[in-house]
Amino acid sequence: MKRTFTITLLLAIAFSFAVDGRASKEQTVIPREETTERLRQHVRELTVVIGERSVNVPQNLKKTEVYIDSFFRGLGLPVTLEPYDYRDLTVANVIAQLDFCDHPSRRFILGAHYDSVTGTVGADDNASAVAVLLETARCLSALKGKVDLDLSVTFVAFALEEPPVFATRHMGSVVYAHKAKSNRESIDGMLCLEMVGYTCHQPGCQGYPFPLTFMNYPKEGNFIGVVGNFASRELTRSICRAFRRNPELPVVSLTVPFNGWVMPSIRLSDHSSFWDRGFKAVMITDSAFYRNPYYHTTADTLDKLDFGFMAQLVGSLVMFFEGQGQR
Repeated sequence: MKRTFTITLLLAIAFSFAVDGRASKEQTVIPREETTERLRQHVRELTVVIGERSVNVPQNLKKTEVYIDSFFRGLGLPVTLEPYDYRDLTVANVIAQLDFCDHPSRRFILGAHYDSVTGTVGADDNASAVAVLLETARCLSALKGKVDLDLSVTFVAFALEEPPVFATRHMGSVVYAHKAKSNRESIDGMLCLEMVGYTCHQPGCQGYPFPLTFMNYPKEGNFIGVVGNFASRELTRSICRAFRRNPELPVVSLTVPFNGWVMPSIRLSDHSSFWDRGFKAVMITDSAFYRNPYYHTTADTLDKLDFGFMAQLVGSLVMFFEGQGQR
């Protein structure tokens, strides 16, 4: 019986791996060196200047909110705050909108949580993702008026995700997704950035949850992962097709049944808030504690991150969105 269940589970999990692919002549080339340095500056601001961004340091959550808000406004994007209460604390999701035409029919969300776990500055978790969120917004904003796209991208920095808030109604993504469902918003896909800055290159440094340990996944942590549920499998494929146009960033994809409940560790971010409310969503990640030994520790600091890797992700995201908006 156990063997039958395992075989069934293995067959139910769709997966793919690709490390190669030719870059398209049509791809937008982002300024790699400049983007790399800007990513570093964002993470430095979030982790060194601001520091711990947990519910125990509410003034730093506010500073982070202001930093993100100011950045988006500096790009000329309209920004709204989505405030809500957690105990005696008021926090806010920061939402910026980029429309490439008057009435776009293709609508996506790119999101990342900006809090850190108590006692840490959270460089990989999740300042790396916030930095990529901001620089993707910058690069896409620079395309407006230069390319004809039928596209709207909403950039959302979620206020709270880490414990003790995780898996409660106080997660920023739960607040956002619940409102989106109530308003019957049309969302073609939500892309959740969760820990996207750590790489490792020693054979065996990359781990996986059961039963992926028995599959032919790469042993080195030099790739970006794209995780979706069955309802989001076409979104996952579309992202991977676009990412494979960037030969500098290998991509691994995983599709799981039952909204990921058969493998709970892959539900541990904001994408699951959207899965549970019927939206198509994926998590884009360096695989968190399956790769990064500093996960949720005080050693999750700026010096551990691979900013060139993060810049490649910005480039891949820009290619995905640009491709989705083509008429």
